[in-house]
Amino acid sequence: MSIRVVARIRPQNPDELGRDAVVSTDSKTGSSDRPALIKIPNPKNESEDFTFQFTSVYDASATQQQVFDNEVSPIVKHLFNGFDITIFAYGATNAGKTHTMRGGKTLAERGVIPRLLSAIYRRARKIDKESEGRTTVEIALSYYEIYNDKVFDLFEAPEKRTMAGLPLRDNGGKTVVVGLTERPCESLKDFERLYDQANINRSTSATKLNAASSRSHAILGIKLTISTESEARVSTASAIDLAGSEDNRRTENGKERMVESASINKSLFALAKCVEAISTNCSRIPYRESKMTRILSLGQNKGLTVMILNLAPTRLNHLDTLSSLNFANRTKRIEVREIENEAVFKAPPRSIPSVAGSSIQRQPLRPLASTVHNAATLHASTSGQRHNDKQIKAFHVYSDKARHSSMAARPFHGDSVRRMSPLKRPMTSDPFQSSSSRPPKTRSPKGFLSRPQATMSKEAIEDMVEKKVADILAARAFNQPSVAPQPEISEEVQRRLELLEQKIDSKNDGKEQGLTFLLMAKQHGVRGEDASALRMYDLAKNYFPDNKKLDYKITRLRQKLQERRQQPLPNGMGRSQFPSKASETTSRQESIKLKDDNEGEYQDEAPENDPDASVRRKAKKNRAGPRTVRALMAEEESESSQTPRTMQLLRIVNTRDIEQIKLLKGVGAKKAEAIVEGLCAQERDEEGETAVVHNLGQLGRLRGVGVKTVENIRSGFLSTLEMK
Repeated sequence: MSIRVVARIRPQNPDELGRDAVVSTDSKTGSSDRPALIKIPNPKNESEDFTFQFTSVYDASATQQQVFDNEVSPIVKHLFNGFDITIFAYGATNAGKTHTMRGGKTLAERGVIPRLLSAIYRRARKIDKESEGRTTVEIALSYYEIYNDKVFDLFEAPEKRTMAGLPLRDNGGKTVVVGLTERPCESLKDFERLYDQANINRSTSATKLNAASSRSHAILGIKLTISTESEARVSTASAIDLAGSEDNRRTENGKERMVESASINKSLFALAKCVEAISTNCSRIPYRESKMTRILSLGQNKGLTVMILNLAPTRLNHLDTLSSLNFANRTKRIEVREIENEAVFKAPPRSIPSVAGSSIQRQPLRPLASTVHNAATLHASTSGQRHNDKQIKAFHVYSDKARHSSMAARPFHGDSVRRMSPLKRPMTSDPFQSSSSRPPKTRSPKGFLSRPQATMSKEAIEDMVEKKVADILAARAFNQPSVAPQPEISEEVQRRLELLEQKIDSKNDGKEQGLTFLLMAKQHGVRGEDASALRMYDLAKNYFPDNKKLDYKITRLRQKLQERRQQPLPNGMGRSQFPSKASETTSRQESIKLKDDNEGEYQDEAPENDPDASVRRKAKKNRAGPRTVRALMAEEESESSQTPRTMQLLRIVNTRDIEQIKLLKGVGAKKAEAIVEGLCAQERDEEGETAVVHNLGQLGRLRGVGVKTVENIRSGFLSTLEMK
């Protein structure tokens, strides 16, 4: 049987009066029954109408009683016959779903859920009356909501909820909520009290389209247990009030309402995907994409399903109404297998055997000869034997210590009555005692318990272990398969292999050593050590004798060294002298160039065909910057050793002019303010003395500056001077 789809058009709200109504009802052609068709114009072509046919259609004039009597009341009897039923309301926001399911407070405005419970209680009382109390009907309620894709129990207060909600589990093909509260409900008054209290805990909020919009999907579970003398049957009715899809452009939701709306639309989209997959006979149905679809399980719930489609009539909801109609048109094609729940048969009560039954064999009674009230008679009959004969004991007490012989020869005092325990056997033979008495135990020989046990020596244990290990190894060797002998290699093949190994070793050794020399020559060339590079190239020449490129490099290096020896140095300086600080003040460009070349050698321009020239120039440029600034920060501790560039840089910083300081490279407005604040803080620490930065080290130690910032400031200041 397919899902029954019932369409209901709500009446217009007071603020919607006077607007166009685009949804209308119609009956089938040639039929005078109630309407079964819904007509709605095409949004793109007003002259064209879309027509949808459903099981029943109710216009705005239909009452709550009509909808319940025609659609819900006929399936209540199936609930008592052991079938599960599901009733859910679907539609866009502000379409009347909650009004249809819950209704109002008056008797005429009651919705589907209160009327369903009223019908269940009436039928339960009727069954109880007809069976004269032999059939009982028990009703239990569970009520929960799915809010932001989390399950919460509505019978519990919101402050007792956990953030993660209640988990879902699969049990026998059905999805159950773990930890859900079930409340027994004896009468309709109990239901109204529980239902009203739980609805207060449900998440609702006001939007632009609805003053009391539902922000969650609410599921009411009604568990019906019908018990007779021989069996019990459980069936379930589920009444679901789904939240409506929302267009946030029309509802004007805030941040929190937007999150709720996204969760609602996501779950409804998952439900639409499930319906689409079922209608197209897909192999996989995405029930687990949402907790709502997992609980609803359209097409998998083996019971009767009724869908109440709620529609808004105005043109403002035209697109939402058309989307709901398309969804309902696909849902009505879903086939559901209606399977009756199995009854649980009660076993007959087990008979408990009675102690006084006739089948129990009772033991014969024996006289208590050793009790206190018979002790005097026993003493009178046996007094003659106690003085002459030694008593035979009926039991022995074993201990590690030997018993003294004086205890056995203790005299008997006849003038006093000896009190004996009623649990012990009499010490003398009793004429009333049964002949099948237990014979006395014999005492173990003296010293039996203290006799040492035989033990194995250490050598014997070691021999036994070695023998056991040898047996295990022999068994493993016997079980292992024999290894096939390797074929022998001929002398000619062995000789060729040895020659090949020698050739490979000699070739690798030569190339490896030669490549090492070439790498060292490259490193010396990058650092500008041409003489050392030439020596490394000469050593590598022995391993690459026919390499023309290597010959060209050696020739160029020799020419370069020869030209450098013949060219005189500027200012008449010797080759062992380094540039001084005074020369930097007279000629700034020459001092900067000489300072970058720490080795004091003149670097001639390399030819275009020299492959090492670009690498050497790049390495020299990268090597000179940061290391020189750090050295200056360590060396320029006094003002006499500072360069004019450093002095000008410190004068700009000491002016405390933020506009001038932030123009330096790497210094913005925030860092300039930090430098000035650091100087002011230093003045406060020195109790009013003017704080002045004397060297680069003090500048780097200011708060918010650091070594890297000093390097950027100095390099930027250098580029500014070169441009001037």
